[in-house]
Amino acid sequence: MAKSPKTSAAPKSAPTLVNGNVRLRRRNRKASEARSQAAPHSPLPPRRVTNAKRRAREHLTPDEVEKLLAAAGKTGRHGHRDRTLLLLGYRHGLRVSELVALRWDQVDFKAGTLHVARLKNGLPSSHPLRGPELRALRELARNYPGSAYLFVSELKGPMTTATVRKLMTRAGALARLPFPVHPHMLRHATGYKLANDGHDTRAIQHYLGHRNITHTVRYTEMAPGRFKNFWKD
Repeated sequence: MAKSPKTSAAPKSAPTLVNGNVRLRRRNRKASEARSQAAPHSPLPPRRVTNAKRRAREHLTPDEVEKLLAAAGKTGRHGHRDRTLLLLGYRHGLRVSELVALRWDQVDFKAGTLHVARLKNGLPSSHPLRGPELRALRELARNYPGSAYLFVSELKGPMTTATVRKLMTRAGALARLPFPVHPHMLRHATGYKLANDGHDTRAIQHYLGHRNITHTVRYTEMAPGRFKNFWKD
């Protein structure tokens, strides 16, 4: 039996272009419009507000630090821990990552010193501990025994940097500071406080662990004490 010859398929027509794009068939176009109406494209996220627009300066004054410490001591179940954390961060110009990494073997109660291990390739040093810090640390050791770290959570693990940022934001709002605050402002507050008190730039450099003194000069350049004798009236 002879096979019937195969009929060749009709050639497909080229797609119709509209403004350089393939025009959708009526059925596909309706489905596409329905999807676009049900799930519209999300807009781009808003741009991050710059620090200059959020606050006039990136450091705290000594009075603002005292208000912050007082507010932290009244917040939550761990008020003394939080106040001690911010106190050490201010007195020793610690970064938040250096602060949460503090261990009890860095504290020498007998000699009254704190060994500061700097991050970001900073210079380590030993800082003296004053009376308020020693008393706060002794009470902290009694409240949180058996931990290798100074500042621990309820699960006995070291606090995270995110927790420190949250508690400082909460304390800043409770203290009614005129702008939102973050932990690194304590380190800047240390630099400006020491510079305003007239301490040597080289000594401030080693105290803050700066390997390059150009990072320290920013504090002495803006110290108002440099201009106190400009007017005699």
